[in-house]
Amino acid sequence: MNDALNRGFLRLQIKALLVFNRRAAALERVDRLLGMDAQDAYAWATRAHVLAEQGDKAGAADALEHLVAIQPQHAAGWFNLGFLREDLGRIDEAEAAFRQAIALDDRFDRAWYGLALCLIRQRRFDDAVVALKRNTELQPMSPYGWYQLARVHVDRQEPEEAAKIIRHLRKFEPKVAAQLERETGLGKSPA
Repeated sequence: MNDALNRGFLRLQIKALLVFNRRAAALERVDRLLGMDAQDAYAWATRAHVLAEQGDKAGAADALEHLVAIQPQHAAGWFNLGFLREDLGRIDEAEAAFRQAIALDDRFDRAWYGLALCLIRQRRFDDAVVALKRNTELQPMSPYGWYQLARVHVDRQEPEEAAKIIRHLRKFEPKVAAQLERETGLGKSPA
């Protein structure tokens, strides 16, 4: 069998093994694929996915680092790497990965959100507001960005801004609005 055909067959096996939840066997095939071609982006992405599912976040991050080295224009790869780095407590590195994802795709709403979470953890609230505003522009009906934006306004001693967000959330996510009211102590304000 020629190399291209053999690689195609291995990919097919990997997909089938993943469908049947045979992660260890799939990883073994991924390693074979990488042995044949260490630049195989599909193999690195699959390795990262399976390792993350198995709870090996450091291994998954390492696989994604290989992926973005091979395909530096892969915005989703940078986003996933940022997510894993943040989860591993590597906040500065996570911020850099989210920023790279945004540089590649300015409309990547989840990357803006991930960046904001990193900035919040660093207590860089002014920068977090900018990222959260972009996230809520791109995803106006998602409560996550709004929730974090209200929390940041509270941290910045801007309760009137947080109250505006709570009123806004009441229109489409009343449970999140009520949660924010409880957490911030702002209570119900007039609509």
